[in-house]
Amino acid sequence: MTGNLRTFVLMAALTALVMGMGYLLGGQGGAVIALVIAGAGNVFAWWNSDKMVLRQQGAHPVTRQQAPELVDMVAELAQRAGLPMPAVYVLETEQPNAFATGRNPENAAVAVTQGIMRVLNRDELAGVIAHELAHIRHRDTLTMTVTATMAGAIAMLGNMLMFSSMFGGRDDNRGGGLAGILAMIFAPMAAGLVQMAISRTREYEADRSGARICGQPMALASALAKISRAAGQVVNIPAERNPASASMFIVNPLHALRMDRLFATHPPAEERIARLQAMAADFAPSRVPASGGPGGPWGAR
Repeated sequence: MTGNLRTFVLMAALTALVMGMGYLLGGQGGAVIALVIAGAGNVFAWWNSDKMVLRQQGAHPVTRQQAPELVDMVAELAQRAGLPMPAVYVLETEQPNAFATGRNPENAAVAVTQGIMRVLNRDELAGVIAHELAHIRHRDTLTMTVTATMAGAIAMLGNMLMFSSMFGGRDDNRGGGLAGILAMIFAPMAAGLVQMAISRTREYEADRSGARICGQPMALASALAKISRAAGQVVNIPAERNPASASMFIVNPLHALRMDRLFATHPPAEERIARLQAMAADFAPSRVPASGGPGGPWGAR
């Protein structure tokens, strides 16, 4: 399934969820209103979800004058991947993490946190950026950005249903408060499961393609080990405020509570690392040339 077709199917499925929740809120009229809102939301998400996610995460763009080594690294890896140069953003959080967004390779962005640049050495950071560029090349970014936006809207409707069922009276024709409570529970869960299914499969493929782009599977494996250890120790406040976007990051940015683990959007880091280690056995490593001096700004650690 192509990236655009996959996104269309997901948008249709999430729209159906929104319509069902609208029906529970207001009957047939509610379903029609929900359809109109969902349609407008889909159009908005298609064109603007990447900008929305970047704003939600507090990302700011950087130029070559501001961060020459980082921007040159992204440019070198994008050339290797056969991609146009994406915009480069930095997130003001000490949690080591990264994500990519954009509706197509011509309108893409790669975002890294301040923390990841402190924790990783140059080869490891190159592996992470290559992983994100692989998402752009596979057009995963459109799918996950739109899904994250719609899942957030569904969660908001779920909360509305909860309060409606508690304070809005009972309509026996639509199942009353019980239907509202069930929708409040299962609709956001269904959206989350969609995210989980896509995220798990796409992460393995992005790891594999990213390792080929950067030329060092073990550097990416080392980066994943460092990030997964550190991510749970530092709170990423923008991600906690917008949990629907968690699946976009290379490692889950939310604190690993029991419920988080039950609906984890990412495969286990140990499994991802094991696959990269197996890949490295038959791989000829290569390095990304350093443009900011020997070893780049991060050096070997």
